[in-house]
Amino acid sequence: MIRSVCGLQRASKQTFMQQLNHAGSDLIQQRERRHRFGTSEKMKVNEVKIISPGLEDEMEVSGYRPCLWKMILVGVGAVCSGGLLLLLLYWLPEWGVKSTCTHTTLKDAHTVLLRTTDEFRQWFRAKVHVMLAPGKKPFDSLASQPENQLPNGDGDLGVSAVHEDYYGQFSHRQLVQVHYFVHHSTRYYWNDVIQNFELYKGLEDVNVSCASLHSEHSSGLSKTLQDYRRLFFGENEIAVRVPSLLKLLVKEVLNPFYIFQLFSIILWSFEDYYYYASAIVFMSIISIATSLYTIKKQYVMLHDMVAAHSVVRVSVCRGNKDIEQAMSTELVPGDVIVIPANGMIMPCDAVLFRGTCIVNESMLTGESVPVTKTSLPSAGEEGASSYNMDEHKKHTLYCGTHVIQTRFYAGELVKAVVVRTGFSTEKGQLVRSILYPKPTDFKLYHDAYLFLLCLVGVAGIGFIYTIVLSIMNKVPAKTIIIESLDIVTITVPPALPAAMTAGIVYAQRRLKRVGIFCISPQRINMCGQLNVVCFDKTGTLTEDGLDLWGIHRAEDGSFCSPDSEAAKDSLVNTTFVACMATCHSLTKIEGELSGDPLDLKMFSATGWILEEPTEEETALHNPIMPTVVRPPKHITPESHQSNPLTQSMELSELSACEIGIVRQFPFSSALQRMSVVVRRLGVKHMDAFLKGAPEVVASLCRQHTIPQTFTETLEAYTRQGFRVIALAHRQLESKLSWHKVQSLSRDVIETNMEFLGLIIMQNKIKPETAGVLCELQRANIRTLMVTGDNMLTAISVARDCGMVRPHEKVIIADAVPPKDFQPASITWYYTENQAQAVKDNEILEIELDEGTWDGEVSQQEQSYHFAVSGKAFAVILEYFPQLVQKLVLRATVFARMAPDQKTQLVEVLQSMDYTVGMCGDGANDCGALKRAHSGISLSELEASVASPFTSSTSNISCVPNLIREGRAALITSFCVFKFMALYSIIQFISVILLYSVLSNLGDFQFLFIDLIIILTIAFTMSLNPAWKELVWRRPPSSLISGQLLCSVLTQILTCLVFQVLAFLLVRQQSWYETWTPQSDACNVSRSIFSLRVNVTDPQNHKNIRNYENTSLFYISAFQYLAVAIVFSKGKPFRQPSYKNWLFMLTCIGLYTFLLLIMLHPFPAVDNFLEIVCVPHDWRVTLVIIMIGNAAASFLLEILILDIILWRLVFRGNHRACRPAESSSAHTPQVANDRWASSVLSWLFCRRHKAPKALYMQLALELQEGSEWPPQPSAVTYASDLKSSISDLNVTANQNSTQAKSEASLKLV
Repeated sequence: MIRSVCGLQRASKQTFMQQLNHAGSDLIQQRERRHRFGTSEKMKVNEVKIISPGLEDEMEVSGYRPCLWKMILVGVGAVCSGGLLLLLLYWLPEWGVKSTCTHTTLKDAHTVLLRTTDEFRQWFRAKVHVMLAPGKKPFDSLASQPENQLPNGDGDLGVSAVHEDYYGQFSHRQLVQVHYFVHHSTRYYWNDVIQNFELYKGLEDVNVSCASLHSEHSSGLSKTLQDYRRLFFGENEIAVRVPSLLKLLVKEVLNPFYIFQLFSIILWSFEDYYYYASAIVFMSIISIATSLYTIKKQYVMLHDMVAAHSVVRVSVCRGNKDIEQAMSTELVPGDVIVIPANGMIMPCDAVLFRGTCIVNESMLTGESVPVTKTSLPSAGEEGASSYNMDEHKKHTLYCGTHVIQTRFYAGELVKAVVVRTGFSTEKGQLVRSILYPKPTDFKLYHDAYLFLLCLVGVAGIGFIYTIVLSIMNKVPAKTIIIESLDIVTITVPPALPAAMTAGIVYAQRRLKRVGIFCISPQRINMCGQLNVVCFDKTGTLTEDGLDLWGIHRAEDGSFCSPDSEAAKDSLVNTTFVACMATCHSLTKIEGELSGDPLDLKMFSATGWILEEPTEEETALHNPIMPTVVRPPKHITPESHQSNPLTQSMELSELSACEIGIVRQFPFSSALQRMSVVVRRLGVKHMDAFLKGAPEVVASLCRQHTIPQTFTETLEAYTRQGFRVIALAHRQLESKLSWHKVQSLSRDVIETNMEFLGLIIMQNKIKPETAGVLCELQRANIRTLMVTGDNMLTAISVARDCGMVRPHEKVIIADAVPPKDFQPASITWYYTENQAQAVKDNEILEIELDEGTWDGEVSQQEQSYHFAVSGKAFAVILEYFPQLVQKLVLRATVFARMAPDQKTQLVEVLQSMDYTVGMCGDGANDCGALKRAHSGISLSELEASVASPFTSSTSNISCVPNLIREGRAALITSFCVFKFMALYSIIQFISVILLYSVLSNLGDFQFLFIDLIIILTIAFTMSLNPAWKELVWRRPPSSLISGQLLCSVLTQILTCLVFQVLAFLLVRQQSWYETWTPQSDACNVSRSIFSLRVNVTDPQNHKNIRNYENTSLFYISAFQYLAVAIVFSKGKPFRQPSYKNWLFMLTCIGLYTFLLLIMLHPFPAVDNFLEIVCVPHDWRVTLVIIMIGNAAASFLLEILILDIILWRLVFRGNHRACRPAESSSAHTPQVANDRWASSVLSWLFCRRHKAPKALYMQLALELQEGSEWPPQPSAVTYASDLKSSISDLNVTANQNSTQAKSEASLKLV
């Protein structure tokens, strides 16, 4: 029994231990699961996701919810700091969110913290709202939603009150909560599937095909569905809200600059400096009022521009036949609108699916030429493809564009499906870019903040010094606080931002006088640093219009002799002339032919007449009345006119020549061609005519119809700079009816064509082009051509205008994508005689300054240039990313470039640390103009809003003017900044010295210095106009550069030495004493006062009137004027200061006044300025000290810095940028310069300093290589490039940058 019990006990014990072990292991597993779950939950809480990936508005987003204890702490801190903590959190959104909220998942977020992913990395905060809707997505079907259920909701987030009006009609449906936030007029909605916020643009979000747009979206939306979608897309309006003056005032006053001024004014009021405080208040009020007026005016102008035609009445389709009138603000994506016959201003982006429209798109493109918009294809490959606004822009009507007239037949209405509304439209995006511009990324502004921090550091030293000195002298605590804080207001000048802005404002006015208008004044300074400018060709470098040089017809597979005229009687019945007369997009507007200039020239050269059907004809005739072209009546030979028989034949022949245009496929820049389907009167079959780039047209023609000499003939014309267009023809099958033709895709029509010949157009270079480009090249500014024209034509124009010099070679990089198991490749063609193109592996030699790499790599006499086509550029970007920068570094001609490729090129140049300018006529250059550091539009139309600068002159002469003014404004900013910094330091030195004797500058002394001297000098020294020519040297872009720092430091030391000298000398004078109202040092003998010591007069607690104060006041006043004159540089970037008569008059007037009151005292002036009378000998001594100070400042700045150090050390791109010197220039003086340069460069640790800019580093690496440029007809394969790079990656002890630059290419 006992054994059994013991056995049971042992068994139970083992069981218990087993259970315990199992429980322990379960517990451990649970802990592990909890740990993993906790970790994943923590990761979810701290998640940072990307919204709008790949778009310009791409941002990082993270979620937060309020935290009570953090908010209490912030509230206590705000009370203790007097509200300064709230200001700090207002200025820094990241701190504001993190200090009051805790991390949470995006789904549960009450506030989201946004950060841009671009180079600026800006922070924004946005509040998450909740709305109730029958569905979670705008394109959900309401039919599948259950009814009569309401969501419980947690009630944490407030339901948006904006949509309460819609809840009544959706009350019978289940309403779900939809979370969203608004940022920069754009809504982002929560998506449960992707667990992130997303942006709804419009109908494109559902990836709808062109065919389904015709079949499923052509009948319109019901009223209920329209209201539902409006919950998500909002009202269809581009609402530019003009802020109230109070809101603008609060936002302006909360600027850190004005807060600092407010702090200064309060401090000065405690010191009884009422006059100076009042003056600052007055200036601040004027500044704020001016700023508010300007901002308000800009908002009103933008509001008026947007609101002019934003709200109109439109006809909306409700079903196939029901049409009702509605306001345009009610439109949503998916609505179908009717375009009236007399046209309208488009209130949205819509795709045309029935009829034809003539549209003026100047608001968006800058091109005033009307554009023909045709209906979206519904069949074939195009019909099956997804609708894309960029790819189908020839069928899309954009918001803000003007539909001039429409074409409709047999009573059918012209209809379009709404694709985008509000700020999602093209016009809305343009307005958003104006309302929320990106900050100006310029090194000057970053350096200015760093310099201010240095001044704050100096103020901190003075702050500590003042406290220690005051405690040692047992000064009252109140006085210690006020005087120590006063040092801060002295060292950091409140007027600095206003003074620096003056130069930009003056430059903007000068630009306006020469016809250059600016909407982004801060970019004027950036123009001073431009080192590469991209030019469009047609309309920019060359004339807008094209002249017909001749035609070159082809018959039976060979070229005929060229003809100079197409309007010959012998050619009127030829297919070639018929193609010229019909293959265009011309239309008549108010009786005048209108359309593309090239089409106008081509059609007018035929002499034919274009007739369009009237509205009555199109409405009455069920058979379509097409646009008809016919030759003029006078083409019939005169011999026929006298014969009655031939007169009747003339009518039949004439009618037989009439051709009706049945269908038109508009010109596509992507396809580089256009075509039409026509029918000749009396002929049963239809014909297709094609016009476009010769290479494209030839690829669509039957091989036997293309002349064998096609390539040679085309090259001969393009080498001479002619613009060549090829024509082709095809006879269509007789069974094709009009309705069938309307549904055919262009790919079916544009095939098996018969080659007809070439049209040779002459595009003359503008007279100013060559001179301007030569001036830019002399100024060490690289010039590129970015055009949509033919490659050889572009190269010819580049040679004619001087971009490529006669002795320089052009290498065409022809890249093809991978095909048939062959890797992507680049073939290098030399356009010159290839046998002599490259001798002994001739490579580019780059001349650099000896002993320094700090300068920029020169734009020297290049031995070669690359030329790249748009197709090759796309292939190289995708398959040869390692070659992109190498190629762009020496590429000058970019041909057949699409608009988005122009933007990509600008981005590549910017990634190489170039400061990029872009000059174009605005037609296809809007993206590049907007992306460049400085975009210059030659179009005065509304599209120029996208460009920072707009020129009223239609040639590139505006570019040097803009760069000159940019350089002048940049140097002015440097001058003013240096002057204001010296003003602060000079006043700081004076006050610190006076604090040592328990004195200070008087209220009116501060007033005289700050208002009469500083402000007048700061605003007049900015008036120097730009220098009359561009020089090879560019101004520095950084305040932290060696030359500028040396300039500032030497002047600070000079002023310090002479102030300390005057301060010590006055105390050594025999007449020196403690000044009292009874003191008269001018008349009393010196021996009486020789043993007295200066102490604080108990009756004058501030101790303003004393000899140290008077001496330092005079010395410092002259120092302000001396540094102003020294810093006011003229040549080579600005006109000399003596031509700035206002500045010179100010300086002369102030010098005269100061010398007068010093050498001939006026009691009234002395009492006002609180200065005391000193002996005449001391006044003469002060004059000598001032002359010595001015001479030292001048010599240090002009002789040592500008001549010696700049010439030998800081010259940057001095020798590299100048033309090569002849052998006679190597004189002993040059040798001495080089020797001195080496010594000084070593002394300043600059001898082996590598260049900072990426393009300079790349040029140095190419100089050392021997495989670049490639040999003639060499082929570079992508696989070879990758293998060579992978081999280099495993090589030890190689610098990554060096490895990339030295990667050898296997050339076949």
